[in-house]
This record gives sequence, structure tokens and C-alpha cells, in this order.
Amino acid sequence: MKRFFSGLLAVVLGVSVIAGFGFKKAEADTADQKVNKIVKSMTLEEKVGQMLMPDFRNWQKKGETKAAGLTQMNDEVGSIIRKYHLGGVILFAENVTGTEQTVRLTDGMQKASQKIPLFITIDQEGGIVTRLESGTNLPGNMALGAARSDKYAYQTGDIVGSELKALGINVNFGPDMDVNVSPGNPVIGVRSFGSHPDLVARLGIQTMKGLQNQNMIATAKHFPGHGDTDVDSHYGLPVVPKSLEDLKKVELYPFQKAIDAGMDMIMTAHIQFPAIDDTTYKSKKDGQQIMVPASLSKKILTGLLREDMGFKGVVVTDALNMKAIADNFGQEEAAVMAIKAGADIALMPAPVTSLETEKNLQSVFNAVLTAIHKGEIPLSQVDSSVKRILKLKIKKGVYVPDQTQTTLSLDQKIKQANRVVGNKKHLKQEAKMAEKAVTVLKNEDKTLPFKPKKGEKVLLLAPFDDQIEAMKRSIEALEEHGKIKHLQIEGFSFSGKVMNDEVKKQIDSAKYIITGSYVVKNDPAVNDGKIDDTSTDSSKWATIFPRAAMNYALKEKKKFVLVSLRNPYDAANFEEAKAMLAVYGFKGYTNGRYRQPNIPAGIKAIFGQINPDGRLPVDVPSVTHPGKILYSYGYGLNLKNGKVIKIRSNGEELQ
Repeated sequence: MKRFFSGLLAVVLGVSVIAGFGFKKAEADTADQKVNKIVKSMTLEEKVGQMLMPDFRNWQKKGETKAAGLTQMNDEVGSIIRKYHLGGVILFAENVTGTEQTVRLTDGMQKASQKIPLFITIDQEGGIVTRLESGTNLPGNMALGAARSDKYAYQTGDIVGSELKALGINVNFGPDMDVNVSPGNPVIGVRSFGSHPDLVARLGIQTMKGLQNQNMIATAKHFPGHGDTDVDSHYGLPVVPKSLEDLKKVELYPFQKAIDAGMDMIMTAHIQFPAIDDTTYKSKKDGQQIMVPASLSKKILTGLLREDMGFKGVVVTDALNMKAIADNFGQEEAAVMAIKAGADIALMPAPVTSLETEKNLQSVFNAVLTAIHKGEIPLSQVDSSVKRILKLKIKKGVYVPDQTQTTLSLDQKIKQANRVVGNKKHLKQEAKMAEKAVTVLKNEDKTLPFKPKKGEKVLLLAPFDDQIEAMKRSIEALEEHGKIKHLQIEGFSFSGKVMNDEVKKQIDSAKYIITGSYVVKNDPAVNDGKIDDTSTDSSKWATIFPRAAMNYALKEKKKFVLVSLRNPYDAANFEEAKAMLAVYGFKGYTNGRYRQPNIPAGIKAIFGQINPDGRLPVDVPSVTHPGKILYSYGYGLNLKNGKVIKIRSNGEELQ
């Protein structure tokens, strides 16, 4: 009898599982059928509109003399959204100057889209790439890489996602999943989690999950990888001459992991990858033969990304108005080529800043229509792209077909956004992340922490005024909370300057000197294996001035610390420093707020208020001895005992 009931139970459970499976399959089929039905009912013009995503960063209304940041929705922009059946728009800093203002703008944009709600997108990576004037800026990806914390990566996505959602934005163009293996990379740098693909994949996926926890659409960029370039694709076409096998081990690895983990969107890179596609094209700029970049390559977007790597989500190009594309291919042909290659959305295909310049968008729109009519772009491919777009909109609740959109009133949206955006909890979390990331690279003679007596002078030197202000306010905050004695604080910015007698007098009168270094790409003057800091060439100020100040201060027996404010690679310019740390974020204090928490975290470390245990997420190569690594991936000092923080042999899995 017992055996009979066990068998009966197994049958019942089996039927239940089968029924459940059948129900889920039927439910999925219904969703697919719904999308198919919608696409079938759309005109070709409506389909093409879903695949175009312009910006309205600046707008010049009829009768006005010049364009200004579009911060208020108007009928002119609304008419363009409706006329071209646009599927989405991208916002920039010029559009999002305040919390209430941003909610009103996004609300107005959605109301202008009569049938299918818009993707409203933004680049809110955290760190140096942030757009929200009133949002939480966060320390950035490389700081997260230095902190080695899955929890902080997830929190970053969760904070960004919650703030964007409250503002009416539904797509974040982040996380950046480039593996920054080139110290000379002029455009990625601290936007990357680091130089090891495992670390980038791990933290990128956690950031994605945090975003998705808030029902935010996450976007991995820049596929197939922008981390090993020395050219900024905003201005030129970089080339990555690696073999496909090497690309799979490094650049493609985080993207494959992100695809497997459920990434919603992937953004392409305007970079040439000859190992994957060496097809050439005659440049419209100078008539030279150039290789087709990834954003316009069918072998890369369809062959590699879709077929080989199995990505089923939405593919969006990087901005097609970037000079790397616009100069060489022209706006109409670039949009057509991108869609032919397999892109679902052509981002910023033409500049539209007024009703007069609307013709730019119209020209691109018509070019795509013509390519479809001629059979250059198969209609079936267009339908597949639109289905992917609509499925994602439905999945994330952006679009609820056959139902009245249930939404909060505008006043309720504003109230909610004011509670969420840049709130105290978020600011407290970002401060903890930044403090965890601070990486001590040198601390000879127990230079750190500084222990000044009351009234002693601290001299602050940094490239820009906002950085000086951030340092000054951070020290004053420590004074106010009784953490350090009241000090004399003086400082000045040195951008474009060279060392002179006045600076020496300032150093002479100080007991402690804190100098910030901001070098995007190392290019010091080197003579016989030494960096020349006697040059009067002001174009080299970023390395020459802080080195000269450092060497003079050390000669005069001053307590001196060098703070690497951006890419930690610039630490190689200051080998003689006795104390040095990296904070991975250069933005200072402006308009009544800290633009990043990184500088305050560095100041806390310098004055012994935190014991940082950040570890380098990249190798720092020598400037004077090519091929030599000064500080290896995973390196960091404990400020209390001066010992190197213990790590695993491969530098991974550090918590």
C-alpha cells in the first residue's frame, strides 16, 4: 500500500510538473504571440522609428538665437517624437539638472509618444561618467575593482537603478565591461573594473543584478572591448590587432559571462578588429581604405555576438555621431550599415537641435526606409529587431499592451523622486565604497598617517580648483568632528603652471603637503632613464609640476603625500615619493556638493581616520624602464603595520 501511494504521488507530481511546464510554455507563447501581433499591425515607418534613438541634448526653439540644454519638454520636440515614431531618446547632463525638473521632462517625453512608450536612456555608470546633477555619483568601477567587493558592485547597480527609475528613466547604459589592459587608454581607464577579465566579469554582473533588482534595463559596453586601445573613438578609429583566441580570453570573456547571466542590452564599440572582420571601406573623409568597425560589422554583431556567443537581447550602437563614424561613413550610411550589421537600435544617428536641423533625422529615417524597400535590409530582420525591442519593453513594464498604463500622478512621481535621488542612505553607502577602495602604494618612514599639531600648516596642491576645494572641505569636516586639531589650510591649483620661487615659499611655510596628480595618459619628459622635472614646458605640467613640488618638499624634509586622483598608472611618474595612494576619482567639490566621494576618502586615509585596504585592480608599469612593473595587480599596503596586504597567488577573489 505504501508503495502504491508513493507511486501515485510520483505520478501526480509528474503530471503537476508537466502541467506547470505546459502552463509556463503557454504563457511564454502568449507573450510572443502578443509581440508578433503588435509588430504585424505596425507600419514600416513605425518599425523604423523604434530602431532610432536620437538625443535632444540641446534645443533651439523657433525664434530663439541659440541652442541651450533641453530641460523642459516642448511641442517641437514632441512633434518629432510623434512624427518619426521614435522608440527612445538618450539624455545627457544638459537635460537632467534637477530632480523635479528631470521627472517633468521624462513625463513629458513619454506623453509625447502616443502608442508605444519610449526607452529613456542615460549614461549613469557611476564615477567619472555620471549625468545626474542631483544623483549619487558613486566612486566608479575601478574603485570597485580596488575594493574587490561583490556587495558594493551590487549596491552600485541598486542605487543607480533606484534613482533612475524614480526619475522616469528606464535604461542605463552601464556597466562598462571593458578590460582595461592598456595603461595609455585615453577613454576607458577608471571606467573599467580592472585589467583581469575575471574581476571585470564578476563585478560587472553584480552591478547588472543590482540594476535589474530595480527593474532597470542594464547595458554591457563597449562590445567587443574598448580596454586595449590608445585612441579615443570619439575622435578616431582605434584598432585592436589581437587574434580571436586572445580576444576570447580577455575582451570577450566578461561579455560572454554577462550574456550567460542575463544581460538586457549590449552596446557596440567603434573599433576595428581585423581578426574578426577585415572588410574594408572607402572613407568619406579622405578616400583611404579603412576596416569596418564593430558597430557596422555583420561578422561581429551577427556572426560573433548573436550566433557564436548566443546573445538574444537588444543590441544598441555607441553614438553614431562620434567622429570615428560620422567623418568616415556619413550619418545616413552609418545608420544603414549598423542596422544591416545586426544592430537593433541606432543611437544618436543624426544631430537634431532645432526644427531646422530636423532634416538630419529625416534624412537618416528615409535612408533606412529606402534600404529596406531595396532589400538591402531584409524586412524580416527589421521585424526581429522590433520584436526584441518590444519584448524588452514589455518585460520591464515600460510597455503594457492592451491596458491603460497604471502610473503615479506627476506630483506623486516628483515626491517619490525627491525621497530617492541622492538620499542620505545612498551617500553613506557611496562613502563606504570609496573608503574601502583607497589603495596605499608607498609609506616609507611612516609618513602616513599625518598627525599634525594644532595650528600647523597644510599645503594642498592639485590640478584644478574643485579638487582643492574637496580636499579643504574634507579636512575641515575632520576638524569639526574633533578628529584632528584645527589647522592652517592653504592651497592652489597648478593646471598649466610650472614650479617657481613663489611655490617654494609656500612649501617652505608648510609642515605637510598633499599633492593630487591627474594624468590621463603618461607622457613625461624622460632623459637617461630619469623624468625631467626641470623643464619649463607648461604643456607637461601634469607630471612636471607635481614632481618638482614633491622633490623640493622631500629635500626640505617636509611630510609629503602624492594622491593619484584618476588612473593609478600615473603613480609611475613619482617613484621617489615616500608616501603615495590611489583613490580612482578626480571630481572635486562644486555647486554645493562633492562630485565624487573619492577625494574625501583619500583625505580620511591620510589623517588616519580609516585604515584602507584597497588593492590595485591593474598593473602599474614603469615609465623610465619599459617592461618593468612597479606595482602589480593586487598590490596594496596596510597603513597600520606597513605590510603588503596578503592576497592569493593569482590576485583574485579578494574580499
